[in-house]
Amino acid sequence: MTQKPEAVFALIDCNSFYASCERVFRPDLARTPIVVLSNNDGCVIARSAEAKPFVKMAQPYFQVRDTLRRHGILAFSSNYALYGEMSERVMTVIEGMVPRLEVYSIDEAFAELTGMAGSLDQLGRAIRARVRQWTGIPVGVGIAGTKTLAKLANHAAKTWQTQTGGVVDLRAQASREWVLKHCDVGEVWGIGRRMKAHLEPLGIKTAWDLANADARNLGLQFSVVLEKTIRELMGTSCLALEEVDPPRQEICCSRMFGDRLSELAPLREAVASYTFRAAEKLRSQRSLCKKMRVAIRTGLFNPDEAQYAKGVMVNLPYPTDDTRLMTRAACDALERLYRPGYRYSKAEVMLLDLCQRGEYTDDLFAVSQPAAAERVMGVLDAINERWGRGTLRSAAVPAAPAWAMRRGLMSQSYTTRLDQLMRVR
Repeated sequence: MTQKPEAVFALIDCNSFYASCERVFRPDLARTPIVVLSNNDGCVIARSAEAKPFVKMAQPYFQVRDTLRRHGILAFSSNYALYGEMSERVMTVIEGMVPRLEVYSIDEAFAELTGMAGSLDQLGRAIRARVRQWTGIPVGVGIAGTKTLAKLANHAAKTWQTQTGGVVDLRAQASREWVLKHCDVGEVWGIGRRMKAHLEPLGIKTAWDLANADARNLGLQFSVVLEKTIRELMGTSCLALEEVDPPRQEICCSRMFGDRLSELAPLREAVASYTFRAAEKLRSQRSLCKKMRVAIRTGLFNPDEAQYAKGVMVNLPYPTDDTRLMTRAACDALERLYRPGYRYSKAEVMLLDLCQRGEYTDDLFAVSQPAAAERVMGVLDAINERWGRGTLRSAAVPAAPAWAMRRGLMSQSYTTRLDQLMRVR
């Protein structure tokens, strides 16, 4: 009987992805420290390696503006269109070099290398070289027998990049033990700050300590997820590759406004816009929505401003993905929420109680979504997919809203707008 080969996974993770994207079309910034800011240029959400010693993650921009200037650190507004396009390019390159790929987030992916012939270390270095050559994005590669160990191997590849060349293979026991002993337990995939605070009083301070802990007892004390994590650290594969993401159970669209809003009309525009985007996401996973939650709030941290925050649940007449019906329901809910005299900073639309088509049972005489609505939404999505998001939209959704989030430091959309293509002189 042929023995089944042992599982092998790789985690390919982009280095300082948002900052790296900004550098691709600005080679003059190759050695310049960079930070990227959140919506409305609120706080730091990404840092290049050169900026990390001077700026912490999540620091408010207004607090670190002088520090950035003093150390020659450039700040950029988040350019999600650019980052999304560059992510797709990176994943396409990797997909052409491995048998199976699970895109885990915008800047990292798991690949299954089980049964591949040849040196996997050389494959990892080939992936790094091709991604860098074809996209300009630097990546690290971690290889191991489980996804959790591959994640830790990737961390080691970045932490000791000079020694490793950006690729670490933990399939050998000696290599695995060395990395486990030299990595803090908080670096293990799935061990957040809260769990770390629970584990340290138990004497578990490194990944090695966790790997040698009693998996069963800690699983009973905390969760089965922790038990699987421990077994993965010891080399037992418990997490398979997920090539297709399961449909989300909730969809939320929520953003801060560029300026405070006091009138109902611009609030209605914002709620309609967020509903439109949430409905697009709903249809992209072929789900229907039964309930919505609409909420608005003022700023929470200014003691000189009156504060107000409230949300309301909306039951839709039938499971639907019709933007028009959902927009009417959301705007009606806003009418009930709105109170004059406040300066609102944020709105939120959340789609709840989602179901897949054909997976719900309703009353025989209940109203269902008309077939005409499905055809209209199909045409809407087809036009926007071909000609760009927002080409066709609800009348309630403005093309250039005055309340849109501030992005005063945004780079050009080099890959998605013809009028902002890179110019070479």
